[in-house]
Amino acid sequence: MSFLSKERIIAPPGYSRWLIPPAALCVHLCIGQAYAFSVFNLPMTKLLGITKSAPGDWALTELGWIFSIAIFVLGASAAVFGRWVEDGGPRRAMFTAALCWAGGFVISAIGVYIHNIWVVYFGYGFIGGLGLGIGYISPVSTLIKWFPDRPGMATGMAIMGFGGGAFIASPLSVWLMGKFTTPTHIGVPETFLVLGAIYFCFMMVGAAIVRIPAPGWKPAGYVAPAQTKKLVTDKHVYVYDALKTPQFWLIWWVLCLNVTAGIGVLGQASAMSQEMFPGRITAVAAAGFVGLMSLFNMGGRFFWASISDYIGRKNTYFVFFALGTVLYALVPTAGALGSVELFVVCFLIIISMYGGGFATVPAYLKDMFGTRYVGAIHGMLITAWSMAGIFGPVLVNYIRAYNVAHGVAKAQAYNTTMYVMAVLLVIGFICNYFVTAVHERHHMKRGEEAEALT
Repeated sequence: MSFLSKERIIAPPGYSRWLIPPAALCVHLCIGQAYAFSVFNLPMTKLLGITKSAPGDWALTELGWIFSIAIFVLGASAAVFGRWVEDGGPRRAMFTAALCWAGGFVISAIGVYIHNIWVVYFGYGFIGGLGLGIGYISPVSTLIKWFPDRPGMATGMAIMGFGGGAFIASPLSVWLMGKFTTPTHIGVPETFLVLGAIYFCFMMVGAAIVRIPAPGWKPAGYVAPAQTKKLVTDKHVYVYDALKTPQFWLIWWVLCLNVTAGIGVLGQASAMSQEMFPGRITAVAAAGFVGLMSLFNMGGRFFWASISDYIGRKNTYFVFFALGTVLYALVPTAGALGSVELFVVCFLIIISMYGGGFATVPAYLKDMFGTRYVGAIHGMLITAWSMAGIFGPVLVNYIRAYNVAHGVAKAQAYNTTMYVMAVLLVIGFICNYFVTAVHERHHMKRGEEAEALT
């Protein structure tokens, strides 16, 4: 399989670096479908009853674990395979991700067809989660190396695709389910099969066109900036040495808390909006809301990551946590007032910063630990996303279930969760405050750097 080797994708002289972001987008737009999975939740609670849930149908709490498992495996696989991706190059990683992601849909289609939730957990959650993790980190290190002058913008361009994937997948999934649904059958398995085929083809396009820069390549006219910023280094830290620093773990908690506060809401956005505003937000409107959130998730990744090139990564996260705390605290007020507009505005801004946190963190790591192992270090850090993928949906789903079981109306069942999310963001603000420059004892020596580059 020499087509997949790293040596085959070294860019020739004169190769345009602006061809790399489209290659990354081919992958990230596909795996970004994970953020639209909530459009399947309510239909999958009626697979047997068709028009309403019947005995034996799956509950929302059971279905919520599909998304949580996928996000957990995303982080775990990114950590485990980070060095493998770094050493083998982006093409091999993108190809592997395509196989796993498409395979996850096929297995899940079988699980839905035979009505076995454990097969769906294995298919979309585990196999698909492997595709998510490997695919997510596959272009990050490559983009930073192609764009040393604008690392935030570069990672934002690619990672915005992950946020924007739901903008395409949400209406497409609803449309496909409508086409395959009959009076006696809900067309979820057929939809999974079609999505798997589409995503495999597009991800293979990305794998075909991706390239890595030749050793020593720099953009024309590029001059490395003077080291005047305390939190930006031109040194390198070995991937496993990075784990020994307090900075890594502080940033780990920064990402984990930021993601926890957003991911649970995003995973249940469709059902939450319908329950908080019954009769005013229909299933179709909720799908549109999920798509709109995806658009802001996508735009926020590019906008905030680009802004971070100017105001710094630490200051960018300060904005996320301070503004996010206020907005989460406003959501129950929006529900009490019956203001759909305020509800929508709050969550669109929240989701833009949620996405911006993902796009900004690779550049944050580059500033702290250098470029040599940033892809592998990023893979390790994504375990924070894994944990958040469990914490967030569990907080939303189970606090809601507890409140409803104790007589709280569904429209107010999410209020406690919103205040809990606000508290988590305050803790994240404190963690970000304590991030300082990595001590020089962790930096690789000149001989180690030269050996690592060969």
